[in-house]
Amino acid sequence: MSETPSTSPVLLVRHAGWAEIVLNRPARRNAIDAALARALADAVDTINADSETRAVLLRGADGAFCSGLDLKALQAEPEGMAGFARIWERVHVSLLQSRKAWVVALERHAVNGGAALALAGDLMVCGAGAFLQIGEIRLGMAAPRNAAWLALRHSEAVAARLCLLGDRVPAAELLRLGIATEVIDDARVVDRARELAATIAGFPVDGVAAIKGGMRAASARRDSISEQH
Repeated sequence: MSETPSTSPVLLVRHAGWAEIVLNRPARRNAIDAALARALADAVDTINADSETRAVLLRGADGAFCSGLDLKALQAEPEGMAGFARIWERVHVSLLQSRKAWVVALERHAVNGGAALALAGDLMVCGAGAFLQIGEIRLGMAAPRNAAWLALRHSEAVAARLCLLGDRVPAAELLRLGIATEVIDDARVVDRARELAATIAGFPVDGVAAIKGGMRAASARRDSISEQH
């Protein structure tokens, strides 16, 4: 699917009651560099501050979600990976604090850092030919963002399946594990994700925020109870 040409690494498109955030580095399969991370953090903060937005669709440009961190570009940054880590932390904290409903359109692939963004979504529409991969274990690296989102939403067994093998987990398996909300034809992923976002946009603003806040509070209480035993 072609996007309107733009030099911005992240596109923010507003609709009635919902918005689309598009990772826009198609030449690099929407890999995450410092500029994209910074623009994404700004976009998430902008949407979080908009009282009329109920739902957000997060997707990648040109039919692919995200191929992960652009390590070569990040290592060339003046502050290196340490500077990027601060921006990346801001992205995920803002997503965690969001009281919007987040819909992810997973096309083709979501790898490593891209997988963490996909797992941050409340709902995931996955193309039949797509996959998610948390491959840090193969590189001798930790996967803290992926582990954190998995711990928030899924069991340790599901996290182990994704994080300890480091392989490509296909759409059908994502659905079986409860990670994908639904799996449909690859050509219909964005349209279906838009349908879900538009549906939520039709609900009362206060209700969406209350439900999302309640979900987060319930997760926090569950973690607190677990730590006491």
